[in-house]
Amino acid sequence: MRTWIKVSLMTVVLLLVAATGWVIYQNEYDIREEKVTITGGAQPLHGVLAWPKRGRGPYGLVVFVHGDGPIDATHDTFYRPIWESMAQAGYASLSWDKPGVNGAPGNWLHQSMQDRADETIAAINWARTRPGIDRDRIGLWGASQAGWVMPKVARQTPDARFVIAVGTAINWLQQGRYNLLAELGARHASKDEIAAAVARSDAMRRALRSGQTYDQYKAGGGDVSDLSRDRWEFVVKNYTSDASADLAAVKVPVLLVVGGRDINVDVADTEAGYRRQLRIPGQLQVRRYPEATHALVPKDVEESEFTSTLLGIAAPRSLFVDGYLRDQKRFLESLGH
Repeated sequence: MRTWIKVSLMTVVLLLVAATGWVIYQNEYDIREEKVTITGGAQPLHGVLAWPKRGRGPYGLVVFVHGDGPIDATHDTFYRPIWESMAQAGYASLSWDKPGVNGAPGNWLHQSMQDRADETIAAINWARTRPGIDRDRIGLWGASQAGWVMPKVARQTPDARFVIAVGTAINWLQQGRYNLLAELGARHASKDEIAAAVARSDAMRRALRSGQTYDQYKAGGGDVSDLSRDRWEFVVKNYTSDASADLAAVKVPVLLVVGGRDINVDVADTEAGYRRQLRIPGQLQVRRYPEATHALVPKDVEESEFTSTLLGIAAPRSLFVDGYLRDQKRFLESLGH
């Protein structure tokens, strides 16, 4: 009996050691991260420059443009598998904490989309001075809200040589309405619930168009249960955003990545808009992933907290839908040197 117990304990220990080793292995990436301070913009930016460990420089550079929210430079490590795929194509990656995140100066909720574009252009200018960076191979990667930033950058600086757009939208208000109705539909809301939600949304739109302040909107009965003063000001600055005109001026290669299960963005409308505005033959490539959500994660994984947590710890590259990392690598390789 004692021998059996010893063998069982030893088996458990070996399994734990093996599992720990596997997790460590899965969370090691073929990149070298350097903490940097990006200067030249409205305020210094706290960033990470992720270099390829293999190959010889100078390397191309992918400048990351965040989506909505208080996102740090690694997006809570979510970016690292993407950085690794970029490194395999011979590209470094540059990302930074949003203003006000992790002690960085400023407040991201005080930024307009043009402010974000100016910030990104400043980062590109800073990166062009870095030894080891090929200044002729600098481009943009961005998700969601970055869709209103990257076309401005590509239009306003010749140093942005390509764009990878992941789950982006065209029109701010159209995207917001689509998201509202899609979320209500996903939880099988009643007709009355949908009507009430649309009425609240319409009331907010009227308040924005009439130039109301946060206090005026609140005093008039506006729903501020999930709306801070800073968030209101952010929406005031940006709710008229539409990427159409900026996209029409983009002359560089564009990869559009869309998920078929995205309830944040009407991806069919986005693809139609990109095809309408990007008219140079061969300029636009589109990659569709039918089972992917807005985060390019399989829908069944995203809906299971246990599965997504387990994969995030034990196999983070597997969080994304099959082909997502590979296809971005291939796009970069297709650009040549």
